[in-house]
Amino acid sequence: MSVNKVILVGNVGRDPEIRYVGERPYATFSLATSERAYTNSNGVQMPERTEWHNIVMWDRHAETAERYITKGTKLYVEGKLRTRVWQDSNAIKRSVTEIVVEAFDILSRSIDPNMQK
Repeated sequence: MSVNKVILVGNVGRDPEIRYVGERPYATFSLATSERAYTNSNGVQMPERTEWHNIVMWDRHAETAERYITKGTKLYVEGKLRTRVWQDSNAIKRSVTEIVVEAFDILSRSIDPNMQK
């Protein structure tokens, strides 16, 4: 038995970019998760640490992302890890690890100052 499950709560780092594979929409964007700064038992201060995650949403989730998710939105995301490998135009092997979203919830949305009255 094996499990490939990721749960993240974080802030969207950039507006979703929507693309299509045939008729299927998909959205990509970054999500930041942070660990608070702390002092360990030896008195050493550890700074805040931020991790950036590559998020991919397909179909209905992508359409929802396009309408409601913007930079700064706080999201709860459930998904699975996927690693893609390809060769770039210089024949250099590249890879990226992404979270393919299976479920998500918008916890709070950023407010666009241009939209306020």
